[in-house]
Amino acid sequence: MYKYNSIYRENKKNTLLYFCYDAIIDGGNEWYENTERRLDDAASKGLFYLGMGISGGEDGARKGPSLMPGGHKEAYQIVHPILTKIAAQVDDGPCVTYVGPGGAGNFVKMVHNGIEYGDMQLISEAYDILKNVADFSNYELAQIFRHYNDSELESFLIEITADIFRVQDDLNSSACGKQYLIDQILDKTGMKGTGKWTVQQAAELAIAAPTIAASLDSRYISGLKDERVVAESVLEQAGLQIDPFRFRNSEKEPLQQLINRFVHKALYASKICSYAQGMNLIRAKSNEKGWNLNLGELARIWKGGCIIRARFLDQIKKAYKRNPNLANLIVDKEFSRELVEREIPWRKAVKLAVRSGISVPGMSASLAYFDAYRRSRLPANLVQAQRDYFGAHTYERVDRPGSFHTEWARIARELKSGDVRN
Repeated sequence: MYKYNSIYRENKKNTLLYFCYDAIIDGGNEWYENTERRLDDAASKGLFYLGMGISGGEDGARKGPSLMPGGHKEAYQIVHPILTKIAAQVDDGPCVTYVGPGGAGNFVKMVHNGIEYGDMQLISEAYDILKNVADFSNYELAQIFRHYNDSELESFLIEITADIFRVQDDLNSSACGKQYLIDQILDKTGMKGTGKWTVQQAAELAIAAPTIAASLDSRYISGLKDERVVAESVLEQAGLQIDPFRFRNSEKEPLQQLINRFVHKALYASKICSYAQGMNLIRAKSNEKGWNLNLGELARIWKGGCIIRARFLDQIKKAYKRNPNLANLIVDKEFSRELVEREIPWRKAVKLAVRSGISVPGMSASLAYFDAYRRSRLPANLVQAQRDYFGAHTYERVDRPGSFHTEWARIARELKSGDVRN
């Protein structure tokens, strides 16, 4: 996108002609450091520059996307009237805001996409349990996800999932009639790289993002289709027998509904943890770069237009309004209550999947994240002792300040000698 009547292309050399104080908007998915380099280059030429994340897909292009511009604030002030008209509109305003300086806009869009990876993975795991453990038909799955979309899970991704289960395949039919298209789609997931960037940044900033990382790993594994086909055969021949959860006919309906309830609760609880990871990653980068990002405002502009638009984003906005320095969504009073209410069925859904040989890395990662974050003491003390043993990395104590080192090997030898003598 270029400011109207200011920039022209010279066909032969493909160079840009511009005037001072023009505003350039880069609306593609871009690595945030590239944006920062271009900001400096633009400033040296007297130009204003915005790196603007855009989410919405085809629907957003028609009805208005979520816009995440960052960079020169002067550029945003120039194009603000245009962007507010382009953006999706929700109850509390257009889904656009000045995100922050530098590469903030592109970074936020990158994490948005990482959260999107997590959302899609969690929904696919819910589908896997409901179809392959509870034995729901595609028609029933469409009804279930329509019901989910009338609940706290209301979102664009849940809505389109319900639609997907209803679509029949025009290219393939059987004696029983048309088949559902979802069953004819190859189970290999593509990607464009923003999920990988998100996980890399989480590692760089020492931010735990296990749900998002699990979603990325799942896409990698999905790409190993040929290997998975061979592995299934080899392991069956080796004697692997999964004892899946089975229903007796007399109990089928009530047990199906029970599993549906477990999955419903697990999906929402896992979603909270996934978003908590993404928001913490954004805050960590904001602190590192001095961007001073408003997390509640980011949740607000994601409420419409974008792929992750969802009812509960309004709760996230309110959580950060209650406490702008909120350490984690898990400890917000509303989200903590919702997590506790769903904790038991969440565990049961994961247990049921594991027992049935169904991989649920996203739900499992979210549950592990929840369990680790809520515990005041973790087994990391043993890891520190091991690191000190083999590398003299030292450790801290709980009863006094300072760093300590123990000669573990020498003490162990002395203890072994004593054991022999005794």
